[in-house]
Amino acid sequence: MICLSHICREMQFLCNVSWVKLGCLFTSTRFLSLRFYRFVLLRTNSFLLQILYFIALSSIGFWLLGILKQREPARNLDLFFTSVSAATVSSMSTVEMEAFSNAQLVVLTVLMFVGGEVFTSMVGLYLRSCRLRLLLKKADKVASVDSDGSVRSTNQADEDVVVEQIELGLSQMSRSFGPDHFDYLRYISIKFLASVVLVYQVAVQAVGVAMVSIYFKLVSRSRKVLKDKGLKLLTFSVFTTVSTFASCGFVPTNENMIVFGRDSFLLLILIPQVLLGNTLFPSCLRLILWGLDRWCTSHGDIPSYLLRNSREIGYLHLLPGLHSRLLVVTVFAFIGVQFALFCAMQWSSSVLSGLSSSYEKIVAVLFQCVNTRHTGETVVDLSQLAPAILVLFVVMMYLPPYTSFLPVKGGVGGRRSPEAGRANEPIRIRGEVVENLIFSQLSYLAMFVILVCITERQSMKKDPLNFNVLSIVVEVISAYGNVGFTMGYSCARQLHPDAACTDKWFGFVGKWTDGGKVVLIAVMIFGRLKKFNMNGGRGWKLL
Repeated sequence: MICLSHICREMQFLCNVSWVKLGCLFTSTRFLSLRFYRFVLLRTNSFLLQILYFIALSSIGFWLLGILKQREPARNLDLFFTSVSAATVSSMSTVEMEAFSNAQLVVLTVLMFVGGEVFTSMVGLYLRSCRLRLLLKKADKVASVDSDGSVRSTNQADEDVVVEQIELGLSQMSRSFGPDHFDYLRYISIKFLASVVLVYQVAVQAVGVAMVSIYFKLVSRSRKVLKDKGLKLLTFSVFTTVSTFASCGFVPTNENMIVFGRDSFLLLILIPQVLLGNTLFPSCLRLILWGLDRWCTSHGDIPSYLLRNSREIGYLHLLPGLHSRLLVVTVFAFIGVQFALFCAMQWSSSVLSGLSSSYEKIVAVLFQCVNTRHTGETVVDLSQLAPAILVLFVVMMYLPPYTSFLPVKGGVGGRRSPEAGRANEPIRIRGEVVENLIFSQLSYLAMFVILVCITERQSMKKDPLNFNVLSIVVEVISAYGNVGFTMGYSCARQLHPDAACTDKWFGFVGKWTDGGKVVLIAVMIFGRLKKFNMNGGRGWKLL
């Protein structure tokens, strides 16, 4: 009995010690997590943060694709390439899409959703709101005004917070952060804008999924295509809608949308998803804020503040009023130019031979022209298009999504206070120095094309009809623009026919060497982050 009681006391002591250790471990983990969270919010550069985000996202996607069951085995490099392509919403492919199982398609859907520009920009808004919230709390502790007007001293750590607040471009640091204060208004406005973007993307994609599902429920011919390919209706609807809205361009079928070229109503359902998630997103966002400001008074002056101070907010997708209106005109003008040239040169060609009526041709051509910026879904074989159309498509893929014609300079942005301008002067000067040292977008693209030509030089000698410079340029520009258009590879174009060659429904890059695929992975990541280098190359002067 004595031994038993001794053992019980020892066990109780060990349990108490264990709980104490677990409590200390939990406290330490929580402390380190909070410090890391504050470091990410206050110290991490947004460019570096996004690089780490896409690398981590691609790595996780690659791991999940590798452990899940596949319909057909694929090399690890091809799986990683596909993961990067989905995470950067590029839709470049080295594996046929029907080789992926339903579980793998779900993984790719998640990668496209969280890698899309609308989603990542929303996360950026939430991080900025958290950062402002921390700075507002810390700044209130930096220096408090006593009743006699004196200011208490601050330590070095608090001074660092002051510097961070100045770098954010906040106004002079009053110590009263009430609802009327500019900093507080900016904080709640950014938080409100993030919520609007969240509701916007969820609502648009939910409507898209519902409409695509209803269409396949009603049209037995299209539903039979999914059944023959072993695709689930819900998976296809969600996958295609998310891919279209995120401007990725992946479709679960090998033929992309070619197999649905005659389903004109389905194409008309997807066209708004292309525009609302890409080129027309800023205009739609501003229209929503205008509607909230006019008809929904429960949000106070926040929508009005966002509309009047779009540049001060610093959200890339919230453009000034004039720019938003001109963007709509430019988008439809580009579509009109492509549509006119396509119809003039390919109307009676074999490219559209599978379409039986003029209505089907018009809808298919419209769908194809809308997808050049920058979704990449296709209803035709690009390798059969006229060179003039291909060159025009290359230009459209190169242009940033919010390219617009602005006939006036200045006065299109929100108001910026002189104090904010003076506070940001050191940051602006450092930014200009960096921009003068880096190359332009075209310079990097030329380097990437040269690298691919070097890695594929043997194939260019043996198979020049497939491995020609135009096909390589289309592939590189498509990866840079995160579009996904490809010229493909055809065994019929081989100068020295290979009996073992079989045509596959994947991109031209699928026939490249491993070195070429690695280069294109870098191009996709570079293209996804090109917004950080739009002003590069200003140090070069051509006289």
